[in-house]
Amino acid sequence: MKGLAGRQTRGLPIGARLTCADNTGAKIVQIVAVPKYHGVHRRYPSAGIGDLLVVSVKKGTPEMRRQLVNAVIIRQRRPFRRADGTMVAFEDNAVVLTTPTGETKGSDIKGPVAREAAERWARIAATASTIV
Repeated sequence: MKGLAGRQTRGLPIGARLTCADNTGAKIVQIVAVPKYHGVHRRYPSAGIGDLLVVSVKKGTPEMRRQLVNAVIIRQRRPFRRADGTMVAFEDNAVVLTTPTGETKGSDIKGPVAREAAERWARIAATASTIV
């Protein structure tokens, strides 16, 4: 089956801390906002695989710390269902730092990348070593 999934299971609410899986200098980031999220009144905004986020760098190099940057989720621990019926879950929650248009800031991605994120963001697919 080709194409993007209609609705992805959103497993990461605002405030969640994730590991940064690229070589930009950030180690741990925290979700600050989910642009283009349209939820229900008083529901906490959350994000899933392939979503663009605004994150704050909590741990990393002194130049990167305390910066607000854009990121895309490439792995989440919360199981999500694919169109063929298989359930997929990863060992950790991870992001890749990007520009607002989806260009990756780093030149390397550590670990696997979900197919849903790779199909949606071409630059992440090109940089990824393994796509699951």
